[in-house]
Amino acid sequence: MDFTPKAAEECPEWNFDGSSTGQAEGSNSDVFLKPVTLFRDPFRRGEHKLLLCETLKYNRKPTATNKRLTCQAVMQAAQSHHPWFGIEQEYTLQDRDYHPFGWPKGGYPKPQGPFYCGVGADKVFGRDVVEAHYRACLYAGVKICGTNAEVMPGQWEFQVGPCEGIDMGDHLWMARFILHRVAEDFGVIVTLDPKPMTGDWNGAGAHTNYSTEAMRAEGGIKAIQDAIEKMSKKHQEHIKEYDPNGGRDNERRLTGLHETSSINDFSSGVANRGSSIRIPRHVAAEGKGYLEDRRPSSNCDPYSVTERIVRTTVPESDI
Repeated sequence: MDFTPKAAEECPEWNFDGSSTGQAEGSNSDVFLKPVTLFRDPFRRGEHKLLLCETLKYNRKPTATNKRLTCQAVMQAAQSHHPWFGIEQEYTLQDRDYHPFGWPKGGYPKPQGPFYCGVGADKVFGRDVVEAHYRACLYAGVKICGTNAEVMPGQWEFQVGPCEGIDMGDHLWMARFILHRVAEDFGVIVTLDPKPMTGDWNGAGAHTNYSTEAMRAEGGIKAIQDAIEKMSKKHQEHIKEYDPNGGRDNERRLTGLHETSSINDFSSGVANRGSSIRIPRHVAAEGKGYLEDRRPSSNCDPYSVTERIVRTTVPESDI
């Protein structure tokens, strides 16, 4: 480009070889890249940009992996409700042998307990990666708002939000890209697998905090409870959208152990991290705020998750 774009709409469409990514056949391989969101480039800096794009097939229909198109339509229809989201993205750092970063080679660390939000070289592994990722996201304009070491050693979390509507998916996908790119510079692998280690180790999720304008208003707890009631009636529909394999990935994680609910049952409660939906204690006390859906897996597509939540909780007449 011969100028510095200020918005994605100023960038031209492009295409790539979809047969190399499993998104098209070799005889009809070109897949369109439709620009949708523009970020600053934290790696090249200056006037360079990172451009998030949708993928479209030769007939202009979305590819199978493009969940953004339908999500955008739902978010536009529901915009009068002002749906806000915040996603807690958990992930695990691995060495190049795919063993968790910082774990003894061929062995295991001491049991879980001292690692969550820990400090010290015997409790925290990979903080340099985490700090570099955070700073890169801030530079890029990603709405990152926090980070912490998680329960399993080598496992971390960052939070993105609050974001309204389609911004949630856009900003989380860019944050994920930046994380993989930063980890590459450190020679470390990032996995979003929801259960990277079997046994008595926590899995990884993408807990999704959600509210509408009615939930955030005085007396909003009633709207929160109404939303939870609607979600209870569509538990399996949500589970199918909460990981990229229709719930099969989450089966390994949602066991009812390690701060999870059972994948087969719906539950909710105040301050209960073993439930499907948690109402934070301060929300219950204030009588307004948001709910936390603890079911989405770490490798979920945020477009699918947020679309499903809005479809379930917002009146059908509005979407």
